[in-house]
Amino acid sequence: MQQQTRRAFIKHSGIALSAGMLGIYACNGGGQTSTGDAAAQDSLAAAQAAATKPLFFKISLAQWSLHKTINDKKLDNLDFASTAKNKFSIEGIEYVNQFFMDKAKDAAYLAEMNKRAADNGVTQLLIMIDGEGGLAETDKKLLNEAIEKHHKWVDAAKTLGCHSIRVNAFSSNPKAEEAAKAAVEGLSKLGEYGKQAGINVIVENHGGFSSNGAWLAGVMKQINMPNVGTLPDFGNFCIRRDGGHPWEGKCVEEYDRYLGIGEMMPFAKGVSAKSNDFDAQGNCVETDYRKMLKVVKDAGYVGFIGIEYEGEKHSEEEGIRLTKALLEKVGAELS
Repeated sequence: MQQQTRRAFIKHSGIALSAGMLGIYACNGGGQTSTGDAAAQDSLAAAQAAATKPLFFKISLAQWSLHKTINDKKLDNLDFASTAKNKFSIEGIEYVNQFFMDKAKDAAYLAEMNKRAADNGVTQLLIMIDGEGGLAETDKKLLNEAIEKHHKWVDAAKTLGCHSIRVNAFSSNPKAEEAAKAAVEGLSKLGEYGKQAGINVIVENHGGFSSNGAWLAGVMKQINMPNVGTLPDFGNFCIRRDGGHPWEGKCVEEYDRYLGIGEMMPFAKGVSAKSNDFDAQGNCVETDYRKMLKVVKDAGYVGFIGIEYEGEKHSEEEGIRLTKALLEKVGAELS
């Protein structure tokens, strides 16, 4: 809170100083300014241009950023849309199925979600699906069960007007080639079901083989379907953990995140801006956002980038605000 107060003071002091410089400029009768005043004018103009310049992307909020608040029963899934809009001024949202796991076929509940989003002028973009099986399982029974379990979420996404469901290309098979073959089959079959509903099936780098950019890009090339793609996440590039589970334990093998994002971007239908910690200047500690957003921009991407804060040092609300400010700052520099 002290850091926020200090930043606010500096911000307002800067505005006052700029206003003073404008006054000097006016009193001097226009262009007759000193070298220092001219420099101040250039700095102010640049700051104003950055503030009003449209970004090359739009900002959305991933529901996982508030998972502690939701799990603590301090925020209900139905209030997510209004929270995104009224607390954070964000008009695009990304759901996590864990927070309404038993509601995929509940028409009345989904209708209420639609109403809440419409009332707040919020666009429902996608649903992140967990707990429904891996779509790269080499065991045919497990693979077919996973495909079937995802069908209801495709239907729910259609009802909510989402463009995609995010799935996991997880496999318990340690052999990369066999897992890739199964992923092609599983994602293709689910993609066919999604095609009928007008829904994309997108894979996030979410542990295991899926966090290997080259592996996932290879799977996408083999599938070659317009509604099957990726959701590149800035931070999920742990290929192997000491516990063997893709999301639990200490990471012992990590893929280069900038390389991985670049490999996934040609198939991207969304992007996830993961953040955990920030330095005193408001920069993300674990990811160079300037370098990362340049990779995204160079790929020609102009869609939504979703804030996904999951750090411990800042509250969820502060983490979301810090990530949003960083996206806006770097986005303006690159636009």
